[in-house]
This record gives sequence, C-alpha cells and structure tokens, in this order.
Amino acid sequence: MNSIYIVVCIILYFLVLSTISWSTGKNDTNESFFLGNKSSPWYIVAFGMIGTSLSGVTFISVPGWVESSQFSYMQMVFGYLLGYAFIGAVLMPLYYRLNLTSIYTYLSDRFGFASYKTGSIFFIISRTIGASFRLYIVARVLHLSVFQSWGVPFFLTVSITILLIWFYTFRGGIKTIIWTDTLQTFFMLLALALSVYLIGKDLGLNYASIFPFIIESDYSKIFFWEGDQHFLRRFFTGAFIAIVMTGLDQDMMQKNLSCRNIKEAQKNMMYFSLSLVIVNLLFLCLGALLYSIAGKYGINFSKPDDLFPAVVLSETLGLPIILIFILGLIAAAYSSADSALTSLTTSFCVDILEIDIKDSSSIIRRKYIHLLFSIIILVVILTLHAINDQSIISSIFSVAGYTYGPLLGLYFFGLFTSYNVNDKLVPYIAIIAPALSYIIQTYYSIGFEILIVNALLVCLGLFVTKENKLLSAR
Repeated sequence: MNSIYIVVCIILYFLVLSTISWSTGKNDTNESFFLGNKSSPWYIVAFGMIGTSLSGVTFISVPGWVESSQFSYMQMVFGYLLGYAFIGAVLMPLYYRLNLTSIYTYLSDRFGFASYKTGSIFFIISRTIGASFRLYIVARVLHLSVFQSWGVPFFLTVSITILLIWFYTFRGGIKTIIWTDTLQTFFMLLALALSVYLIGKDLGLNYASIFPFIIESDYSKIFFWEGDQHFLRRFFTGAFIAIVMTGLDQDMMQKNLSCRNIKEAQKNMMYFSLSLVIVNLLFLCLGALLYSIAGKYGINFSKPDDLFPAVVLSETLGLPIILIFILGLIAAAYSSADSALTSLTTSFCVDILEIDIKDSSSIIRRKYIHLLFSIIILVVILTLHAINDQSIISSIFSVAGYTYGPLLGLYFFGLFTSYNVNDKLVPYIAIIAPALSYIIQTYYSIGFEILIVNALLVCLGLFVTKENKLLSAR
C-alpha cells in the first residue's frame, strides 16, 4: 500500500513541475534556454542553487558519513566559503565583463582554440559522470522502495526518471530550471526539517532538546588536527572544490549568468554560500539522529549510503516520514539533474558545435543534443549500478579531482600569470596531469587533495611549454 502512496506522490510532483515547465517554456528560443533572457531575480537563483548544489547525493550520503567521520565534513564546508568568495570577487566579474554564454569561452580568448575545446570537454566529462552519480542513488532508492517489489527492472526505473527530467527541461532550459529548482529546494529543505523533527520526536526530543542531544552525542566533533581529516587539509580542499564545482562549472555558473547584472549575481553567491553552511550542518544533525534511531530499533544496513533509506523504509516511523523522505529525495535529485542536463546541452551546443544562441534555426539541433545527453546519462548510470561499491559522495569528489583538475590548472594559470601557452600542447598536458596524479595517489596517502595536485601539474606543464610573455594586460 505504501508503494501506491509513493507513486501517487511522484506523479503529483511531476505534474507540478510540468505545469511550471509549460508556463516558462512558451517562448522557446536558444537565448531563453541558455541564459533565461538574463532576467532571473537573484534571490530566486540563490535559493534554487542550494538544491542544485546539494542534490540527492547529499540527502543520502552526508548523513551516512557521520559514524566514521563525525561532523568533520563541516571543515570542508567552511572551506567552501573561501572558494565562493573567490568566485564572487574574481571569476564572476570576469564572466560578466566578457559577456559569456559558456564560461569556457574565456580559455579561447586567453590561450587559444585547443585550450578552449579541452576545457569544455573536461567539463562535459565531469558533469556527465557527476550527474549520473547523483541520479543513480535516487533511482536506486526508488527502485528498492517501490518498483523492485513490482517486478520492474532497474533499467526501466532509471529510464522513467530520466524521461521525466528530459520532458520538463527540453523546451524552457535554464529559464524553466530557475523556477523549478526554487520549488524543489523548498521541498528538499521542508523534508530535511520535518525529518529532523519527526525522528527527534520518536527519540523523545523536542525542538529545544534536539541540538543539545546531538552536541552531547559521539558524532558531533567538527575540528580534527591530525591525519586525513586535518582541518587545514579539509578546509583548503573544500575551497578548491567549491571553485571548480561551482565557479568553473557551466552548470552552476549558467544560473549566475542568468541574473540581471553582476551586482545581483554576487549578492546571489553570498546568500547562497551562507545558506549552504546551515543546510549541510542540518544534514549532519540528521545523520546523528538517524544512527540513534537505527540503534534504538536495531535497523541493519550494509553501507553508510543505505542508512537513511533503511531507517525510513523500515516503516518503523510510519507513512508520513516515508513520503517526506521520497519527496525530499526526488526534489534534491531533480534540482541537480535537470540543471546538469541543461548545462551539458549548453556547453556542447556553444563550445563544441559553436551554435549561435540567436540562430532560431538551430533549436531542433539543440533538442536532439538534449536528448542525446539524456541517453548518455542513462548508459553511465547503468554502468555505475554494475560496478559501484563505495560511498557515492566520496566517488564524486574522487572523480572531480581528476576531471576538474585540468580546468583548475588552466584557469589559475590564465588568471595569475601573463604567460602565453603552446595551445596545441594543452590537450596533452590535460591528459598527462591526471595520469600522473593517479600514479602519485597510488603511492602516497592523498585524498581529495588530489584535485590540487592535478591542477599544480597542469600549471607546471603549461609553464614548461610556454611560448612567450604577454606584453598586454589580460
């Protein structure tokens, strides 16, 4: 019976998204799809970006981290603030000054054609894998909670999920997503708050006693000063992760570029970053409560990513928490996946196919590309389903270290040096650096910091092969 309620919840949710899509997608142009006609209110963008940044992965994996890592994840989140400050002060003024649709066009102006294509290709690879990770975890939970008991194969569950996302994004693009993500962020945060309250209530806690209970638990330690969790290691890694996964990411920057002007975009970034700290802390608090409730009822699960689903789907806490969980999970997943799909379409159309956003004749081609990336994400998810055996969020950061590293190196070399590079060698440097990083990580204990190592190797390669010093300011 619970399965029926869950399916009805999903259908109603999709109908709401479709209504928003229909309303915002009436004017189907490339300019509205890619940039939202640059008319998005900053506060709407800021709120929606919370959901995009967190995704269904955060909803599942961050609470599961609490047992092994306690609240050490906050060290990385504090580092995010430094990264976001750099984005607002350095990168966003650059993007607005150059009036970019794709942020990787900067690499063409600074270095040349090969560098530009290299940057955009690495983004496409990074975001395709990242979006697939994020959707995989949601599709897996939905499959285990509903569709598996009905005899529906995992392939069909994933296909339906992606089809729904494609349906409400293929016309309106970023113009639609700005508003759907706002709604989805609201539902995600509502689900988070209600989950904390209802689980706390079952533990005999009220609003006043929940946080003292968490602080006094064995999970609440934030700051560590030794080993892999050392504060400085996590803090600066977090800063660089924020820079690459937000500031050098077409997905996140596309929303910022849809704001009316640079001032509003910077205001959006400031409020978004502060909100993200609070939300991530609440997810960790949820994790502490989930482990407590799992211990209370003897709920077993095989890995940390299974904690939240195991507690909820055990039906110990009743139907309301199940529906809240499913609603929050779908909202978080869809808000991340829909913008990822749109940004991949944008980057491929603008950077690879070099489509003119004002050319109305290219709309059909854009829609085919949108469909193509939907299929690619489907294939990657099915592959992940076959091989995945570790925490999803850890996997995302690991992949980011190798794929975003070349982007970080290219942008930092371009921003902070006046050297001209040998443009033809850039693709080779961008491939060799991750390979060397992998070898280094094999022999030395390097975690998420591999992102920084990768970027430094790219910068070294660019410096060694430089051609001449630029005489004019960038």
